[in-house]
Amino acid sequence: MKVVLVSAVALVDVDGRVLLAQRPEGKSMAGLWEFPGGKIEPGERPEDALIRELHEELGIDTWSSCLAPLTFASHAYEEFHLLMPLFVCRKWDGTPIAREGQVLKWVYPRDMRDYPMPPADIPLIPILRDLL
Repeated sequence: MKVVLVSAVALVDVDGRVLLAQRPEGKSMAGLWEFPGGKIEPGERPEDALIRELHEELGIDTWSSCLAPLTFASHAYEEFHLLMPLFVCRKWDGTPIAREGQVLKWVYPRDMRDYPMPPADIPLIPILRDLL
């Protein structure tokens, strides 16, 4: 089974809310809410993938020193196995805006269960709830 490496981030605002993005129509798992991030390109570090993806998807800039590794997800989907490190970021430049048709929402970790998420993301909720 193919292993897909994806890097994700919990962007945390000053109120302790985490940014979730709803997958747009036309993408797999459309309508589900997820943490911002994306595929790690060959030869790319997970932190560099996040810096690139956050700029491309949300128009914000951050730095490796602002990305704290928290945990990871390992989930077998039907077509591939997902391995996804999750970082926490509390500092960035700019205001997140949806640049790829996604809907964005700031959510308290205690309320994340109210948002349907991909199966790989669900086990990450209690970790964030306990942290924040």
